[in-house]
Amino acid sequence: MCGRLNFIDDLFMRSSLLELSVANPNDMEYCRFKKPTDEIFIIRETQGVRRLQKANWWLLQDMSYEGFTPSRFTSFNTRCDKLNQPNSAGYQPFRESRCVILAKGFGETEKHETGVEYYDFIAQDSAITLAGLYKEWRHPKTGEYRVSCSIITNPPHPDLVPYHSKASPLILPQASPLLDAWLDMSHHNLQMFDELFVPALRHNFLVQQIDKPSSYKPKGEAILLRPDRGVN
Repeated sequence: MCGRLNFIDDLFMRSSLLELSVANPNDMEYCRFKKPTDEIFIIRETQGVRRLQKANWWLLQDMSYEGFTPSRFTSFNTRCDKLNQPNSAGYQPFRESRCVILAKGFGETEKHETGVEYYDFIAQDSAITLAGLYKEWRHPKTGEYRVSCSIITNPPHPDLVPYHSKASPLILPQASPLLDAWLDMSHHNLQMFDELFVPALRHNFLVQQIDKPSSYKPKGEAILLRPDRGVN
């Protein structure tokens, strides 16, 4: 799930950075298409200050003699049902290093007997705040400092099943105590987040089938998905 991200520059992305009180909003780099292992921007909070931080979109990293490379173990997403398993990659970050990825949309892939279909999901009149985790790395030889990240996924949302039947992204409610607590590493009441692990659409999304992620040429008519009732 969530194997592509969209960071286009628009009013809603910029206003969301301000609403989130990000201290360095002008550091944001906008791009139409980012894939796993690319560098993306996360929002993390340190000593009460929220800042954009560049991170490699692959939580686990392997250390070589000269530096870091993304691990052979897939880790651009972290399943929500793994967060409380002590031996899982997301266990400690869920407790010590949560973050938010602000994006305009995401991409999904669905395999059929007849082939592979690609879909883009673009938030309408909003940006989206994806729940993420990060890790910090320091190389003992080169001194290289690296931050890596993943996006948390929930079970599939019923409205997304036709486009991706395996999982759905964990979208945080904006301007909410839950989002504030998510970024606050002094907040240890993890049970507060249980309600987030139920699939939810919090925005209007325009769903567009595309030919392939690199060219994203539309195929057919776009479909509007509306948010779930009763969610923020």
